[in-house]
Amino acid sequence: MDYQVYEPDDFVVRSGLTLRDARLVYKTYGTLNEDKSNVILYPTRFGGTHVDNEYLIGEGMALDPAKYFIVVPNLLGNGLSSSPSNSLIPFDRGRFPKLTVHDNVLLQEKLLREVFGIEEIALVVGWSMAAQQAYHWAALYPDRVKRLAPIAGSARTTPHNYVFLEGVKTALMTDPEWRGGWYEKQPQAGLRAMGRVWAGWALSHEFYRKHMYLDLGYSSLEDYLVAYWEAVYLKRDANDILSMIWTWQNADLSDNGIFNGDYEAALGAITAKTIVMPGLTDMYFPPKDSAIEVSLMPNAELRVIQSVWGHYAGGAVSAKDVGFVDAALKELLLSNDVVSRRSDYWNVSNG
Repeated sequence: MDYQVYEPDDFVVRSGLTLRDARLVYKTYGTLNEDKSNVILYPTRFGGTHVDNEYLIGEGMALDPAKYFIVVPNLLGNGLSSSPSNSLIPFDRGRFPKLTVHDNVLLQEKLLREVFGIEEIALVVGWSMAAQQAYHWAALYPDRVKRLAPIAGSARTTPHNYVFLEGVKTALMTDPEWRGGWYEKQPQAGLRAMGRVWAGWALSHEFYRKHMYLDLGYSSLEDYLVAYWEAVYLKRDANDILSMIWTWQNADLSDNGIFNGDYEAALGAITAKTIVMPGLTDMYFPPKDSAIEVSLMPNAELRVIQSVWGHYAGGAVSAKDVGFVDAALKELLLSNDVVSRRSDYWNVSNG
């Protein structure tokens, strides 16, 4: 296997339940230097694994293993780390504990501290749900996180985002085969329906208007919906998907004993030098929401990815977008100066 597994003692999660035999799968790239100052933390996204993060890691890139020690922890619920599909009775499948972004970050902190003795993090970066984790890291450990780069994500799930996730979740759960999570076989009709609902949200109007799926090698719109979107979800476990959706829907930087629901205080606690990078046409995490977050952070700048790729802006699909993100990360890592309060709000307002 191409990863390592951290197995702490029983891990009590925010719901009050205990993850017995907890496992956090992770992979490292590069070498930890003597004073442990070259650490980059790069969590995984919804449904992704450490392999899916490798598009931003490489020689000559900002996340260069020759310079940095890059730790990629896998999201709880993703099928590698503790998940409904790999947990033991009685907390398997439909009884798997509800897990928060906060739970993920606390377990990741234990990994860095107990396995590597890491205290200082040069950069926390993440795309989509990994951006949610990155925000939490910077707010919970402001004296330890030096730089922050959330890409196409948010510090708190908005009501509109929550409703979108209700739609994809319900498309799966209405399949009679789901059986409250105690299915005998994967609910394929529900997984196919989920994929089709997701397809309408993940990419932009312009992507479909220009028939860009043809440029990806699909012969028609229907071919794209079946061969890509249905196929993506048919490869996944239904309970794992629903576990990650619950985590996403309930993401809130301030929902913990430190900030007690004070969202503005939670964002204000982030002292890390920050570049927030939403995608111009992202319907999950639109730039206007990111602009509000940046306005509440003392050391943050907004840079909008001018992309037609919707939520996939900043992901692995567009070389132009990857170049934009990589350039921002290089700038962030090279500079110790305070970031200006400049934002690309003009582009946000007129996109």
